[in-house]
Amino acid sequence: MSNCSASSRVTRVATRLLLALCLAGAATASWAQDLTIAGTWKTIDDKTGKPKALIRIVEQADGSYAGTVIKGLVPGADPNRICTLCSGALKDQKIIGMQILHGLRPDGAQSYSGGEILDPDSGKTYHCKATLIDGGAELHMRGYIGIPLLGRTQTWVREP
Repeated sequence: MSNCSASSRVTRVATRLLLALCLAGAATASWAQDLTIAGTWKTIDDKTGKPKALIRIVEQADGSYAGTVIKGLVPGADPNRICTLCSGALKDQKIIGMQILHGLRPDGAQSYSGGEILDPDSGKTYHCKATLIDGGAELHMRGYIGIPLLGRTQTWVREP
């Protein structure tokens, strides 16, 4: 009888462990599917390796994503800096509060494309694509002219 009781306990423990693992896997899969680029990101300058700005990316009504500069992170930089090299409606506008990213759309599990990004330092606009990495903790933002091969990539770090 004790063999049967011990076997029954082992079976119950194994069943509970299997159920817990299944639930954990389902929760992780659900979280991964819901992971988007929406949120606040710290941009890292690809030339200096230092933090440059905070960008808030939000999903638009049409399902695309847009990003706005919410804070500059360069020590000593003028918080009222304007984009003197920008053209059109953005010319001479404050960089803080400026939408520099628009039109990104999901094109895979954790990748986005079809957008445009403005470099306020040069005033130039580039095509862009983005890929979430490290479980969504980082974003590789690639700006390019023509084809993605002709461009540069910055790593952005998700802010809590």
